[in-house]
Amino acid sequence: MTKFDEATAAIRVDETMYDVCLDPGYSIGGPINGGYLMAVLLRAVVDASPHEHPVTTSVQFLRAARPGPARVRVEQIKTGRTATMARATLLQDDAAYIEALVTTATLTGAEPRWTDGPSVTMPPVEECVRLPDPRPESGMTLNAQMEMAFDPPTIGWLTGEPTGRPEARAHFRMAEPQDPDPYVLALAVDALPPVVFSAGERGWAPTVDLTWHLRALPAPGWLTLIGSGRLIGDGWFDEDVEVWDSAGRLVAQSRQLARVGRG
Repeated sequence: MTKFDEATAAIRVDETMYDVCLDPGYSIGGPINGGYLMAVLLRAVVDASPHEHPVTTSVQFLRAARPGPARVRVEQIKTGRTATMARATLLQDDAAYIEALVTTATLTGAEPRWTDGPSVTMPPVEECVRLPDPRPESGMTLNAQMEMAFDPPTIGWLTGEPTGRPEARAHFRMAEPQDPDPYVLALAVDALPPVVFSAGERGWAPTVDLTWHLRALPAPGWLTLIGSGRLIGDGWFDEDVEVWDSAGRLVAQSRQLARVGRG
C-alpha cells in the first residue's frame, strides 16, 4: 500500500457510513485539493458498489474541508447489471462539505474502437520544466506528493509572462512510485495550476463544481495533462482537462467551474 492509498483509505462503519482521515499533505495553502477529496469519496463509493470502477463523478464543493477525521455517507440510488448510481457526502462535524453523484461500472481494459489524439502535442518530459519548490510557510504541501513537468509556455506566469490564454499542460506521476489507477486519476484531473493563471489571473481559485469521466484504465508510467478554458467572466471561469496515459490513450476527462482567483 502506498502513502496515497493510505491517505485515501475509507473504513466501513455500517451499511452507509465510512470513516476517513483527510491528510494535511494534500493542502494547497490551507484548503485541501479537490482531486484528493474526490479520491477519498470514491474509495468509499467503490467499496459499497458491486462494480469496480467510478466511470463518472459529479461533485459540488460546498465548503473547504480541513485535515483530520471525517466521514463519507454513501446512499445507493440504483443498482443494475452494468452500472450502479450512488450519492456520496463528505461530512465533518455532521456538516456536509462535498456532495457527489457517482456511477460505477466495470471496465475491461479493451482497446477503444475509435479515438482521436490529444488536443495539443506535448514536448517530451525531458524538455519540460518543474515549478520551484514552494516556501514551507506557504502551506503548499500538495506539490511534494506528485511530480509534474510543465510545458514551458504554460508557466510563463511565474516570470510575469503569461500567454494570455487559459491553459495549463504537464506530465504527471505520483512522487512515490505507483502505477496510475482511477483514484490517481481523480487527483490528476485537479492537479494543474488553474488555467486562468496563464491568462494573467492570480490567487486561490476555488472549484464549485467538477465532473470527470474515467474513460479507460491507465497504463503504467507518466500521465499527460492538457488543461484549457473557454470563458473567463463575471468572476467565473471553466477548465477542461484531458488525461492521456503512456500508451497514448485518453483515460480521463473533466470539466470544472470555479471562481477567479482571490488574494
